[in-house]
Amino acid sequence: MQLLTPTHWHDYELIDCGDFEKLERFGKYITIRPEPQAVWKKKYSYTEWEKQAHVKFIPKSSSSGEWKALKKMPDQWTIQYSLGDKSETKEITLRLGLTSFKHVGVFPEQACNWDVIFNYLSDLEKPKFLNLFAYTGGASVAAKAAGADVTHVDSIKQVVNWANENMQKSNLDNIRWIIDDALKFAKKEQRRGNFYQGIILDPPAFGHGPNGEKWKLEDNIMEMIDCVLDILDPKQHLLILNAYSLGFSALVPENLLQPFASKNQSNLSIGELFLKAKSGVKLPLGVWGRLEKR
Repeated sequence: MQLLTPTHWHDYELIDCGDFEKLERFGKYITIRPEPQAVWKKKYSYTEWEKQAHVKFIPKSSSSGEWKALKKMPDQWTIQYSLGDKSETKEITLRLGLTSFKHVGVFPEQACNWDVIFNYLSDLEKPKFLNLFAYTGGASVAAKAAGADVTHVDSIKQVVNWANENMQKSNLDNIRWIIDDALKFAKKEQRRGNFYQGIILDPPAFGHGPNGEKWKLEDNIMEMIDCVLDILDPKQHLLILNAYSLGFSALVPENLLQPFASKNQSNLSIGELFLKAKSGVKLPLGVWGRLEKR
């Protein structure tokens, strides 16, 4: 099992976490946000946290809240990330913002996957790439930067528009934007007989499609994986499954992906994503499974 964490992101830093919160730097600005995985005590004093932070998110309900200003900062700003670990790299730009649901527009731990996607697709001739539950499109932009034909699927129009901004700010174009329920779209592609050389899916624990479709990770993940594996090119492929759930082991993606790996002689690896704080503590942020065949 592999533990993966971003190692070369100058515009992001986890400073400390604990007591169900995290202190993070995005570019020049520092935020305090809730973090359900941080069940231990903070390493730094809360006085030190508030001295550093520009804003703090105050939950008002289970799904929304507001930002308390501690220092002056803009509502929106940009950060950069340098893709790849080979001689050829590509810088992308991501627009961030203070949303009412505590997120800022990026899950920093996913940068590990962006590098894998960029490095793998860069070696292929016009690969097709599908991003399901695609959010603001870090993986989509990484795939497009590698020269892939990219399809980006998310159920929320506002975050698809946000992803489009990230594409444009990264001086890229021609990503295919789809506002749809991820499972419904995958089934459509299955019926059409379409195949992709690269697929990533990062499903939430709970969610809803654009027409009220309900998603629950434990209930729907097996059906989703069965469908996705049907549209994955068996001859040449990269598939990444992320699962951010407090109860999931890395053995879950292993068990889901093992039959395909055995049938198609695909390399299967599993592990956890985490962020290492400046204070030394490690924050776990979900499990992953990866199929790869060249």
